[in-house]
Amino acid sequence: MLLISCGHAIGGTLSRTDKSVRSIVSGIVSYTRWPTLSGQPTLCIFASSRYVEALSIDGPDTLPYIPVIIHSDQEALSAGCHALYFGSEPPHAQLELSTAFNARPLLLIAEQNSQCLTGSAFCLIIDDRQVRFSVNMNVLSRSGVRVSPDVLMLAWNTKHE
Repeated sequence: MLLISCGHAIGGTLSRTDKSVRSIVSGIVSYTRWPTLSGQPTLCIFASSRYVEALSIDGPDTLPYIPVIIHSDQEALSAGCHALYFGSEPPHAQLELSTAFNARPLLLIAEQNSQCLTGSAFCLIIDDRQVRFSVNMNVLSRSGVRVSPDVLMLAWNTKHE
């Protein structure tokens, strides 16, 4: 049907960048609160992501979310997502999909939205040396989720290093 939840073990196959992306996304999700959620949130990961494996396979560190790999907007809408991780979907498509969730609390993270002006609340900035992120406070304030100020300070600090 539409949902693929991965449960493979991490071998030595993840690169340093893979591990950094996994760590940052796990951290963001860990410090996010949904108003009515008890238990782990479902992170729907678009199959277009370069980091599907890093974000979805079991490893030495326990994931703070339930990973579900999706291939389309329709799958996202029916998968019970609490958070969306976008791969190559452009910012306007991110915005359109988030609107379709009808104001349901939703965390939005993107890996290819470097400007972070529209679309997602958290945007990963991935280069050869490091992985960091920026925050779109406007999108975050309308998302219906609450994120620890410590996470927001991390984004600010890395932006001003």
